[in-house]
Amino acid sequence: MAKSPKKLLIIGASQGGYGGIEAFMIALAEAAEAWPEFEVRLCFKLVKGATFKDELRHLAENVCRQVYYVQRGSSELLRLIRWADVLHVQNMPPDIVFPARMLAKKVFLTVHNRRLPEFNLHNIIWGVSINLAHRRWYNSRFVWCTWEPDAKSTRSDCVPTVCRLPQQWCPPEKRKGFLFVGRWINNKGIEEILKAYALSKFSVEEWPLTLLGDGPLKPVVLGLIEELGLKDVRMPGFVDDASKQDYLSSTRWLLAPAHTQEDMGLTPIEARNVGVPAIVTRDGGLPESGGQAALIAEPGDVTDLARCMQEAAAMTSEEYRVRGELSRTSLAQYLKPMEFYREAYFN
Repeated sequence: MAKSPKKLLIIGASQGGYGGIEAFMIALAEAAEAWPEFEVRLCFKLVKGATFKDELRHLAENVCRQVYYVQRGSSELLRLIRWADVLHVQNMPPDIVFPARMLAKKVFLTVHNRRLPEFNLHNIIWGVSINLAHRRWYNSRFVWCTWEPDAKSTRSDCVPTVCRLPQQWCPPEKRKGFLFVGRWINNKGIEEILKAYALSKFSVEEWPLTLLGDGPLKPVVLGLIEELGLKDVRMPGFVDDASKQDYLSSTRWLLAPAHTQEDMGLTPIEARNVGVPAIVTRDGGLPESGGQAALIAEPGDVTDLARCMQEAAAMTSEEYRVRGELSRTSLAQYLKPMEFYREAYFN
């Protein structure tokens, strides 16, 4: 008689829109739907004050047959926990982890965010919660070391999170310029990019600068562009996935110079998958996601960022080709395939 499939619940808190954690959960659910030994449910637990967006519903329900949207502390949330044999939880929410362990469920955590240094009740409870999991996967060594600064648990590992990576290819000789991708918010390094670009006096034709995205920092960005006398900075705003792939594959260098203690940094990974190297800062998990082919500047240091951009522009075609190829090939050692989760859930 055939065994019944294991009941797998992929669950995490959500702001209601499509972000990095939601993208990872959807990618997991899409992969798990093809594994016959599992019955899969995907659940987004809404954070206080948020509402679900149609975009998230469409993307989730396009890949998973059973998708749930629940309120925290609800009876529906508890019913889903009772239903599951295995839970893959994002971060370590106690309202999921505690009842799951009380019901003797198998709990796996992917920890996306660093531990904050404040000593308060919230941090104490979440510290207890994280230690209840059967396995803990941190999305960068930086995040791991904030939770386990000394000896590392045998139940822990560093497993970077990814979603669908771009595949489009552009020959290195046809790539041009620098590209930033992200929300325009404080400490993402957009102001430093503009100042370093102006300082370097690049040819706009050979080294165009493109800033993808938008956000509350836009008035500051526009004012700085005018103040620095920069012309022809490309600002397409938010673009669809196909257009983003075009920009990523056709740029010569990706710029990710944050100074936010970035937990991981997805855009350098996306760029590496299409052979585009990155200039990152020594900030949080960015050096890890940028890989050994990245150029690294000090966070918030305009002069050092300009130095990296000038070094990138001065590379010969062969030097650039080798660095781009290293960016792509080294990614295979950095990331784990989805089969990694399949084996972990089953065993």
